[in-house]
Amino acid sequence: MTDPVFHSARAPLSLSDICALVRAVPGEGIDPARTITGVASLERAGPADISYMDGARNVPQLRDTQAGICLVNERFAVHVPAGTLALIVAKPYPAFVTIARHLYADTLRPGSIFGQPGVAAGAVVHPQARIEADVTIDPGAIVGPGAEIGAGTVIAAGAVIGPGVRIGRDCAIGSNASIIHALLGDRVIIHPGARIGQDGFGFLGGASHAKVPQIGRVIIQDDVEIGAGTAVDRGGLRDTVIGEGTKIDNLVQIAHNVVIGRHCIIVSQTGIAGSATLGDYVVLGGQVGVIGHVEIGDGSKIAATSNVKDNVPPGVEWGGSPAKPMRDWFREVMAVQRLARGERAKGAAGQEGQGTE
Repeated sequence: MTDPVFHSARAPLSLSDICALVRAVPGEGIDPARTITGVASLERAGPADISYMDGARNVPQLRDTQAGICLVNERFAVHVPAGTLALIVAKPYPAFVTIARHLYADTLRPGSIFGQPGVAAGAVVHPQARIEADVTIDPGAIVGPGAEIGAGTVIAAGAVIGPGVRIGRDCAIGSNASIIHALLGDRVIIHPGARIGQDGFGFLGGASHAKVPQIGRVIIQDDVEIGAGTAVDRGGLRDTVIGEGTKIDNLVQIAHNVVIGRHCIIVSQTGIAGSATLGDYVVLGGQVGVIGHVEIGDGSKIAATSNVKDNVPPGVEWGGSPAKPMRDWFREVMAVQRLARGERAKGAAGQEGQGTE
């Protein structure tokens, strides 16, 4: 049920291939050569698709599905309709993602418009740039002097790679992204329109707001992904650093001198002010604000729309504005709700008393 114009599967997957990918065992009498060509949700899947089901709330959709194969855990296998093959796995959704990644590997990073390695006509690559083999540079892309780009990397149309920038191997730089004053590791994904390495917001207070030189860099380690429209400012005096494996959503602002640890998750519309430090495995929900110079400890989670103004210990969950331990935040919310109910009750009683006079 996937549109083949935009997302075409590499090749059909046989049942035996699927079982090898997700470590499942088919039931007796099932043809191991049976194939699927796509993935889809329960309600949209057809006989050539594989789907999954992993929650009681989806039992009605499971009973009505027309999927050729459905990944389920043993508890829900009884609800799989007769025309659908139940493939029992302990964790259906991760298994489904494994199969989808195999079928649609080309969707995992921004691609080239033309899809051919080499420098396309209309691209501008400075003669002093160093480009390894198997690099794809699309029309309209610009690569400055001294830039280095590793093998297997794609530079999409309109992207700008500034002087001296280093980009590792198997990276993908989306269309109209700009990268200056930055060093990127391997397998980094920069989505369209992202801005990496521009000035940090540094001014000397006073009548003229004199600009403070921003003389640091942006360091992006291996396997980082940065969403569309996100801005990562270069450091003022120390580098702005994004640790390996960190995933950053669209429309995030990361200011100068920020250090983000490894394998963090930062959701859209979050803003991190200058010189803040995040440990490893930190999660920031959507629209979180982090003021400058605070530290968020390893493994901590900040609820969406919260504002962090104090250091956050490791391994905790905070929320609210200003952010605080989750239990304290919930108590505050409940207290306000009780107060509001009391005020409404007083108002209603007052109106009732006026009506009897």
